[in-house]
Amino acid sequence: MLEARDAADLLAARHADPFAVLGLHADADGRLWLRALLPGAEQVSVIDAATGKPLCHLPMRHADGLFEGAVPRRRKPFAYRLRIRWPHGETELADAYAFGPQLDERDLELLRDGNHPAPYAVLGAHLQRVDDIDGVRFAVWAPNARRVSTIGMFNAWDGRRHPMRLRHAAGVWEIFIPHAALGDLYKFEITAADGGLLPAKADPYARAAELPPGTASRVAALPEPSALPLERIAANQRDAPISVYEVHAGSWRKGADGGFASWDELAETLPAYAASLGFTHVQLMPISEHPFDGSWGYQTLGLFAPSARFGPPEGFGRFVAACHTHGLGLLLDWVPAHFPIDGHGLAQFDGSALYEYADPREGWHHDWNTAIYNFGRNEVRNFLSGSARYWIERWGVDGLRVDAVASMLYRDYSRKSGEWLPNAFGGRENLEAISLFQHINTEIGGSAGAITIAEESTAFPGVTTPVHAGGLGFHFKWNMGWMNDSLQYMHEDPVHRRWHHDKITFSLVYAFSENFMLPLSHDEVVHGKGSLLAKMPGDDWQRFANLRAYYGFMWGHPGKKLLFMGQEFAQPTEWHHDQALPWSLLEDARHAGIQRLVHDLNTLYRDQPALHATDCEPEGFQWLNGGDADNSVLSWLRSDGNGNAVIVLSNMTPVPRPGYRIGLPEGVAARWQEALNTDSHHYGGSDAGNIGAVLQIQNIASDGHARSLMVTLPPLSTVFLVPSP
Repeated sequence: MLEARDAADLLAARHADPFAVLGLHADADGRLWLRALLPGAEQVSVIDAATGKPLCHLPMRHADGLFEGAVPRRRKPFAYRLRIRWPHGETELADAYAFGPQLDERDLELLRDGNHPAPYAVLGAHLQRVDDIDGVRFAVWAPNARRVSTIGMFNAWDGRRHPMRLRHAAGVWEIFIPHAALGDLYKFEITAADGGLLPAKADPYARAAELPPGTASRVAALPEPSALPLERIAANQRDAPISVYEVHAGSWRKGADGGFASWDELAETLPAYAASLGFTHVQLMPISEHPFDGSWGYQTLGLFAPSARFGPPEGFGRFVAACHTHGLGLLLDWVPAHFPIDGHGLAQFDGSALYEYADPREGWHHDWNTAIYNFGRNEVRNFLSGSARYWIERWGVDGLRVDAVASMLYRDYSRKSGEWLPNAFGGRENLEAISLFQHINTEIGGSAGAITIAEESTAFPGVTTPVHAGGLGFHFKWNMGWMNDSLQYMHEDPVHRRWHHDKITFSLVYAFSENFMLPLSHDEVVHGKGSLLAKMPGDDWQRFANLRAYYGFMWGHPGKKLLFMGQEFAQPTEWHHDQALPWSLLEDARHAGIQRLVHDLNTLYRDQPALHATDCEPEGFQWLNGGDADNSVLSWLRSDGNGNAVIVLSNMTPVPRPGYRIGLPEGVAARWQEALNTDSHHYGGSDAGNIGAVLQIQNIASDGHARSLMVTLPPLSTVFLVPSP
């Protein structure tokens, strides 16, 4: 019989090695004993699995559900079932403690060293069939725990029922639970090294979760590998037109029931809408599981789980497919910088600083009251890199926009002197985070066509430089300087813009130092900043005209494009995550005109190689006159290096400028015509400009060139000219 101390430890859920005592074991005389801990059971019988015949009843050793007894006439291990009588009925189950170790030693070595190519395929909950028994294999990394149990709806959330086996080589606990099934809710109950019982923890590697405010993980199937379609690979390249529609899935539109739209509801509408406006990509703000709606997903605790707010995970797969069907790439916001400290989450996961840095000078974000991942720990690096690869390899998304990169790169980010620890060389750079980015971007760079985009707000060098050349290896970087400077310029009254001309031109000093994306993101329309339309000065007509001119300037400026939802039709109020976009505004001609302009800008951008093929190449841009501050006019030439060119002119005052002359270099076309004019009546403008006219180069010197072109510039407008046949 079981020693009293082992029995007491089992009943108190503190036994460190339950597989050594539960299940079938031989005593010193070779007799087989069977032990089962089934709190609440009234009777337990042993059934021969091969014949279905009962062999014996197990005596109840303790009223809390510990049953044990010798199996008569058996000297060798055999397959058995437990027939259990409960107060509410009878069940027949395979015993979790009849199964040996489930994880391969090689997998454990790779997890320990942080080199597993797919840690999500090992850790977490996985549907399995073992010895003709269907169930779920659970595995969790908790090296400093004294005891870990899987609890869930399959065992009445009782931590005594399924304590797990510790695989010491990797600090991983595992168990195969027969008859656990797809959709079951579960957590991990953990006893810390000091004997304290922690709040029940959600699975860090869970692929699905309970609908918030519930916090349990849910058993979900592992998606099959999903490669990008060939056409998407070409569409994600540096010389491709990339125009991104940024979306908060919870508030783009509401569902039929007035709550969150499901993935299937979004799939029916969102991709078609974005494609109809000429966008090339949709970017979703974080859709990984998170506890608080008001964080917009940026405080996530489920780096492998599409949020249950939008339905089951397979719905997300249909949404990805719908985007690709409509010719759109799908980008996801991904947050590896920090995580919230909710009790069910990663903080102090096994009673120790496991996922986070232990020292608050490294491991605590003062701005967001969140914990910072320990970027130097092998298992944490594998967790983060595994998450990045999971979305690309298993869901087939086109890429990741990585949030808060600057906060990861600098140890003194938003910290005062004495509140941070220098790196090993005494510097402020987080060398571990830099190494992690290089590792992740190298791995993703090996996934055909997938891209990463850095939201990096400083001048950290080499963000988009390849890793082999010493850079971080991102494909693109948000140009936060362009966004800040250009919005400050547009906020000025046009009469004062001449004094701030450097704000609108300075971005071209560094425009090709990285592969830039120009973002007008959600960050610019929240927290009292107002909408983009609200930032524009002047009366109602001028505000719309300013916004149209600004969009034209943006689409003519080198760099990929990103526009946040609602701004494509000039939402007049700032965005709120609980409210759907005000779609009724499209009944107003002014708002509908902005939407038509965005469509036409995207179409022109895609159709004209000169506007996208050299977005990241200095050879593709030339000022015609970037210094006309007195008139607040800018003019420049875009070219693709293959003979295609576009002239862009922005007049940032409400003064029409007929007969405005721009000098042109040798080798450009002799005849030009207007391809787009943001002052067109189609967009709500005054229809001034060069509509229908063919403009002929004249042998009149201007702007340092021997030849020039005379154009009409409408008030508060951007005009695009293309060669005329």
